Amino acid sequence: MNGPDRQPWRALLQTSLLAAPAGTAALGDPNRPLLASLLAGQAAGCGCLPGDLGLGAERHAALLRDYFPGCTLAPAEDSRLDLPEAEELQRLLRDHLAPDLISAAWMADILTAACAGPDHLWQDLGFTSRAELSQLMQVNFPELAALNSGDMKWKKFLYRQFCSREGIYVCPAPSCGVCKDFAKCFGPEN
Repeated sequence: MNGPDRQPWRALLQTSLLAAPAGTAALGDPNRPLLASLLAGQAAGCGCLPGDLGLGAERHAALLRDYFPGCTLAPAEDSRLDLPEAEELQRLLRDHLAPDLISAAWMADILTAACAGPDHLWQDLGFTSRAELSQLMQVNFPELAALNSGDMKWKKFLYRQFCSREGIYVCPAPSCGVCKDFAKCFGPEN
């Protein structure tokens, strides 16, 4: 979890990752600060992402090499959580990737891995706040982000999109506004 005692160290680590030189493409990528936050969160013991962030060893190594050259962070212990619907969630995200943003595919895979976690999605990613996750969604999946006009919690929103796409309707209410569980889906994520 995001304990207050880890936050200063985490912030310093994120700053040092972003201060390191990187290639031109990486420096201009809006995902670089988000990736630095993911790595810093993981190093601080936050979130549930596997050691390779859900990218596989080769793509994880490429991310570190291209975006954070000289990064000496040892990969976290590889503890993958099972997610039976991973392929379908990944397909949903990949079908909505931002055009011309190569790192968006990485984010689809990272987000899919984090969906296996037990907490709010921003916490499972190891972010410091929901705002970082909202930025990730807007940058990498702008069409999906625009569909979340009611500011539904992101994990619930993604699963609602997934279920709707698969023809699965588990919510008994005709609309969110009349649902007795409205606060569970749309309440604050602190």
